[in-house]
Amino acid sequence: MASQTPSKSIAQDYSYAEPEIQQFVKDFSKLIQDEALTPQTDPNTKVINFRQPLDLQKYLDVEIDEEPVSREKLLELGRRVIDGSVVSGHPRFFNQLYSGIDPYSLFGAWLAEVLNCNVHTYEVAPVMVVLENYIFKKLSSIIGYQDGEGVFCPGGSFCNIMAIHLAKLKYDPTLKQKGVFSIQPMVLLTSEDAHYSIAKGANFLGFGTDSIIKVKTDDKGRVKPDDLENKIQQCKQNKTTPVMFMATCGTTVLGAYDDLEGVADVCQRHNVWMHVDAAWGGGVMLSDKLKHLTKGVERSDSVAWNIHKMSGAGIQCSALVVKEKGFLEKCNAYRAEYLFQPDKLYDTEYDIGDRTVQCGRKNDVLKVWLMWKGRGDKAMAARVEKAFENAKYLTEKVRSTEGFRLVLPEYQCTNISFWYIPPRLRGKEETPEWWQEVAKIAPNIKARMMLKGSMMIGYQPMSTKGLVNFFRVIVGNPICEKSDMDFIVEEIMRLGDTV
Repeated sequence: MASQTPSKSIAQDYSYAEPEIQQFVKDFSKLIQDEALTPQTDPNTKVINFRQPLDLQKYLDVEIDEEPVSREKLLELGRRVIDGSVVSGHPRFFNQLYSGIDPYSLFGAWLAEVLNCNVHTYEVAPVMVVLENYIFKKLSSIIGYQDGEGVFCPGGSFCNIMAIHLAKLKYDPTLKQKGVFSIQPMVLLTSEDAHYSIAKGANFLGFGTDSIIKVKTDDKGRVKPDDLENKIQQCKQNKTTPVMFMATCGTTVLGAYDDLEGVADVCQRHNVWMHVDAAWGGGVMLSDKLKHLTKGVERSDSVAWNIHKMSGAGIQCSALVVKEKGFLEKCNAYRAEYLFQPDKLYDTEYDIGDRTVQCGRKNDVLKVWLMWKGRGDKAMAARVEKAFENAKYLTEKVRSTEGFRLVLPEYQCTNISFWYIPPRLRGKEETPEWWQEVAKIAPNIKARMMLKGSMMIGYQPMSTKGLVNFFRVIVGNPICEKSDMDFIVEEIMRLGDTV
């Protein structure tokens, strides 16, 4: 029986050669330009049109029916999606560790989606494989790895989880076959202020969260190498095997950079895999003025670096860079015969899919390569340096303004944390009850700014330091000027004087 040929109407409905589809693409592109891209650079527009979840569900008309909606309705729904979304590229969006997607990276993201490549073999993604090999050669050189390699992962957390996976197999390669229950219990070490992805990784990979050993940090949030030494000694006394320490360059809250030289001394002395979570703060390695913050990073075994954060590539461009060439494939290769045939017409070393535990993988490299190509090394560094200049200005503005109090006197990164003390609490005895009142201020002001749509800033307590809720401003968007730093202080005062 002959296969059924799709009807002409169905084929036409999926063809980009059809005039109606072409017009839809043009209308959709104009919608993005006019209502999503251009307005986000205007500080007078809202950062968010906040709606409660049930109201948003109704506004979006989320239900899918048996019959399709019209293309005109799809465009209207696109407008509602834009209107209901947070404008992360807005100059007043300081909420997360990213802001302001680079236009050239956006071009790369669009092109990547159009090409729809699956990056596992050269035969289906030749351009992307060549670009990925090049980008990881460049990243390795910047870090200081003589012959490193890497792979893009779905997020910085996954990079850190992959590092745990590599560390255990470096300790004992037979675990690939025998599993983690075949040997003495293994433990993972990290600072008490490190990212929580290590707990996720311990759970995901079967170590269990009880296997995580927390190392003390100083008053600035930097790990104490002497306590790391003590903790490793204790592990050995307790008949457990320390296999990895995760250092941090740019902690999520305080932006601290660990003493990598001190950490490396300890890790090398005890043969412990040293992973550096530079997901947030790794961007400073692009700047001659700032790369001293990561001194010693070249002594690590692996580095996680989110290029969509400080450098502004499109989400997500999370790079895991490994010092030892070939080790990723050694740990992850299973040479599936339907993908990795050895008798292809090209050099099969370019089939890079076995560098990761994934099979299908998005084309993220195009977002990084086109951005970097369009900017060059100098502009990539200048973006990071401008963020640090704005952050320094904001620190001094907060320091000199009545009612504001810095959490730290100085900051290593562009995370600027502070409390706002409203007039009703100023000049009073700072009892535990007083601090409990202060803890309510940031959430209340945050709610007001979101309902107004004027700005978005994160807040949190920090239990490791005994600190109640404080604001955490993330400075990174290159369109921000000192006037935007002034606005942060002025708007908090406007919204907070009556809380």
